Amino acid sequence: MKNILWFKEISIKDVPIVGGKNASLGEMYSQLVPQGIKVPNGFAITAEAFRYFLKFNHLEDKIKEILKDKNLSKDVKKLAAAGKKIRALVLAATLPKNLIEDILAAYKELGKNVGVAVRSSATAEDLPQASFAGQQESYLNVSGEKGLLQAIQKCYSSLYTDRAISYRIEQGFEHENVALSVGVQKMVRSDLACSGVLFTLDTESGFRDVVLINGSWGLGENIVKGRVNPDQFIVFKKTLAEGYEAIISCNLGSKEMKLVYAGPNRTLQKKVAAKEQHSYVLNNAEILQLAKWSLLIEKHYNRPQDIEWAKDGQTNELFIVQARPETIHARKVVNVIEEYILEKKSPVIAEGLAIGEKIGAGRAHIVETPKELKNFKKGEVLVTRITDPDWEPIMRLASAIVTEQGGKTSHAAIVSRELGVTCVVGTGNARKAIRNGQNITVSCAEGEKGFIYQGLLPFKIKREEIADVGAPQTKIMMNVGAPDEAFKFSFLPNSGVGLAREEFIFTNFVKIHPAALINYSKQSRSVKQKIDHLTLGYKDKKQYLIDKLGEGMALLAAAFYPKDVIVRFSDFKTNEYASLIGGKNYEPKEENPMIGWRGASRYYDKNFEEAFGLECAAIKKAREVWGLKNIIVMIPFCRTVEEGKKVLATMEKFGLKRGESGLKVYMMVEIPSNVILADQFAKIFDGFSIGSNDLTQLTLGVDRDSQLVSHIYNEKNEAVTTLIKQVIKVAKANGIKIGICGQAPSDYPEFAEFLVEAGIDSISLNPDTVVSTTKRIVELEKKLKKQN
Repeated sequence: MKNILWFKEISIKDVPIVGGKNASLGEMYSQLVPQGIKVPNGFAITAEAFRYFLKFNHLEDKIKEILKDKNLSKDVKKLAAAGKKIRALVLAATLPKNLIEDILAAYKELGKNVGVAVRSSATAEDLPQASFAGQQESYLNVSGEKGLLQAIQKCYSSLYTDRAISYRIEQGFEHENVALSVGVQKMVRSDLACSGVLFTLDTESGFRDVVLINGSWGLGENIVKGRVNPDQFIVFKKTLAEGYEAIISCNLGSKEMKLVYAGPNRTLQKKVAAKEQHSYVLNNAEILQLAKWSLLIEKHYNRPQDIEWAKDGQTNELFIVQARPETIHARKVVNVIEEYILEKKSPVIAEGLAIGEKIGAGRAHIVETPKELKNFKKGEVLVTRITDPDWEPIMRLASAIVTEQGGKTSHAAIVSRELGVTCVVGTGNARKAIRNGQNITVSCAEGEKGFIYQGLLPFKIKREEIADVGAPQTKIMMNVGAPDEAFKFSFLPNSGVGLAREEFIFTNFVKIHPAALINYSKQSRSVKQKIDHLTLGYKDKKQYLIDKLGEGMALLAAAFYPKDVIVRFSDFKTNEYASLIGGKNYEPKEENPMIGWRGASRYYDKNFEEAFGLECAAIKKAREVWGLKNIIVMIPFCRTVEEGKKVLATMEKFGLKRGESGLKVYMMVEIPSNVILADQFAKIFDGFSIGSNDLTQLTLGVDRDSQLVSHIYNEKNEAVTTLIKQVIKVAKANGIKIGICGQAPSDYPEFAEFLVEAGIDSISLNPDTVVSTTKRIVELEKKLKKQN
């Protein structure tokens, strides 16, 4: 058996010979470089060479004796002692002369004194069923013969890190059956540019139609180890394949530090200048290039991938430096959706990025240094700056994990997902905000943000089984407000989104009143500071609103593509708009905002028209730049036919013409005038959606928020149901679609049955009632069919 194999000689079938990492690199170098993907050249020191090294130094029996205790993974102190002893034996051993000669001959052929990355590649690593990634060490910027040989021996010793020993025991691998190959690969000068990690699926939900890219300045170790909060980009695969610039989300990371070269065999952390912190590490062309490459890699391996990329600062070229199977979601069968629900809240101590969607609670245990790990107890909440692969044995014991640094592809995030442990990363101040020993609750069940609350709070877990409930003739759609929950909800049986409220996107993504962005220069100092904080990297403040509003819509549209996603233009009332940053200066005070300046009446008004233009621009970007033509727009609270025509004319003025590029425009039916004049409204709109909440209020003349008359509020009142039946009949006569997006079908199953009997085309439900209501409707339709 050879000691050395070049990447061009290696294929994915060679995992037993060169380990998972090197087998993948060889496969890409030989099969995917011809397709245009750039992979730095290199060679592998085979697993057989490693076994030869152990035998040459008489280490096999000694190592076996030290590792004979099968319970090592459960005793942190014993595990640490065993690992330390073996690593010392390996580092003190001697590399055989003929192995040294083969290594140095290959190194010379690669390029004299060229900088290389020296990477461990275990023979049980990067298998589809087990993620051994990060269990062994890699060394960057290695140069010179002596430095190379030292790095190789350190890689050999890293097969016996505490985390690697523990992981093999937990996964049921016999230690002596796992060997180590070492990859020697030309370094990409990403210390002068940037690098990162990408996944060919959404790492939280397992949704497979997106590419998630993380990036930061300098060498990639900072992202993998969670030392920085990186930039994040999401690319939608389906419209990317159709030629669209499908970058549907961009989030700027803080990227405070970068890892750079400090001479041969050395690296150092360097502070990132403010200008770089406030700039994205990749431009759109580079994001799209990485996404396209990732699709080729995923297609080649026929499974989701976890990929490392780097940009060379000398040549400005992008490279793929590693690819391995994604092992958490790729093997998971989604048949139950779990929803964790906090039953009570308390003051928020800290917040960061939510990893997963669970809740965990316990005593906070702040860990400052690895030496303190031995004191960690099962069920405690691990609070630290960053986690390290060496910490994995205690991460298994934690009820939750909180870190100050890191993003969605950091070590803490990846391992917590694999272990199923609640985790919040990138809090910035957790070790100061949380007291050691304090009881806390860590919640990732509230969207993109994760919150750390005071005390042990009660919570419940709601499980929804995703069964094959059949496909009813009546389309079952969903009301989805939160874009960051869309990927998860896409797994439910559905016919698309019947109502996506822009208000939620404004409140959670944009946060600023449109007029305050349009008139940025006129804002007070305090308002400007708030705007500046949210709009880092944006000189044009209006573009911030277009991008963020567009991203929110795009995440929803991508999640359910190519099914219809009905996006309702903003329907804030004046008091709600006033609560946005800078909003108080632009909103009048109304005695009854519920029936005041809202919905359609705002859009063509000279005091709001420009703001509405930004909403139109966001829709236009999502549909025409990103290719999400499944977005249908909807006009709320349109009081008169004349008003409807004015809104359509205003939309056209801003580039959204009904019928152009397949654009459909629906109208909410929520005012009695909408029903009375339904025949006329049907001539100017493509569809109706009944808003039963407002229709009930305005039909019965009841303020549903008033306790004094709330007992009268009832969607099942005959006056309301009569109007609903009437508008369904008119819609059918005019050949336009009609659905309902109000609360009633979610709350009252019998109301959903009434709608089916009335002949409605679609019912939009809250996600938690989709499965149960669908079952009922399937049964009802069977019954009605028999009766007819």
